[in-house]
Amino acid sequence: MKTIHVTASREYDVLIGAGLLDECGQRIAAAVPGAEKAVVYTDTTVFPLYAKRVTESLKAAGFTVLQDYFLAGEHSKTFRNWERILRFFTENRVSRSDVVVALGGGVVGDMVGFAAACYQRGVRLVQIPTTLLAAVDSSVGGKTAVDLPAGKNLIGAFWQPSLVICDTDTLQTLPDAVRRDGCAEIIKYGVLDGAALFSGLENSLPDEISEDILARCVEIKRDIVAADEFDTGARHLLNLGHTAAHAAELLSDYSLSHGSAVAMGLCSMARACAVRGLCAEEDAARIEALIKKCGLPTELPYPAEALAKAALSDKKRAGSTLPVITVEGLGRCAVQKIGASDYAGWLRQGGAR
Repeated sequence: MKTIHVTASREYDVLIGAGLLDECGQRIAAAVPGAEKAVVYTDTTVFPLYAKRVTESLKAAGFTVLQDYFLAGEHSKTFRNWERILRFFTENRVSRSDVVVALGGGVVGDMVGFAAACYQRGVRLVQIPTTLLAAVDSSVGGKTAVDLPAGKNLIGAFWQPSLVICDTDTLQTLPDAVRRDGCAEIIKYGVLDGAALFSGLENSLPDEISEDILARCVEIKRDIVAADEFDTGARHLLNLGHTAAHAAELLSDYSLSHGSAVAMGLCSMARACAVRGLCAEEDAARIEALIKKCGLPTELPYPAEALAKAALSDKKRAGSTLPVITVEGLGRCAVQKIGASDYAGWLRQGGAR
């Protein structure tokens, strides 16, 4: 088992290893002393797979366990479902001394985490990611949110969990498409970290994803979050490929998966940086080749102008400027503020029509 300690406004551990679901109760009890109730919230995909095991472990550790779920998918990440979660808390008299357990992928972690952040001004939260994407990215760092019709994750809060438990057994049975989605975020971390990790990914993805790779991705995020928890500067680096990705997701009405969108956005930015002379064409080609190897798309399916317009809803936009994360080489990425009106040009240089 790997343990990564995160230092933020709340310090906590990220546990990565096999068989952790069956011992999650005792680990959660140690992380949230004094809690009597545990609310396990998940979705319709994960509920039949893992809710019983988590609930039994929590009961064995002495918790009174409540559980509920919502329909799986990005379309569920709405105010209506967020309110439903809060009503469930209220109807069951959950208190600030209790704990909420978000069991599932990124949608579950984001929305249940946001409910935990807001209910009674904050109730303790444990993240149990069951997808590769959530394990290496969204479960760590404290970002929680729901979507609005205008864009993704526009309403949310920073709310650090008390513990993150990643049982790697849950990642072994993921559908291929869901596994590929997680590979996109792993490749992003490889580009941020440098040639050593990236070369390792070239040799292992998509077939082999070790605990060491998962842990390294979490360590990279841990270090960036520690430097800029509230996303005012350095944490923007984690948005590599995401500005175009979120715009494409919005234009697709969320029929496009997040991982596929990130893969497209990362390729687009690498190509644009190569055109602008910011990075070597060889580095851009290696990024694209690894994304293709993982069975992920490399071309944005929407016109540059439409994507640029959708990007105006990006939560990181500041007035007329938009921060883009440039690739200057493997392990050399930078936050560059550009005029929002200039973004379509970057997209065209990245291959958008």
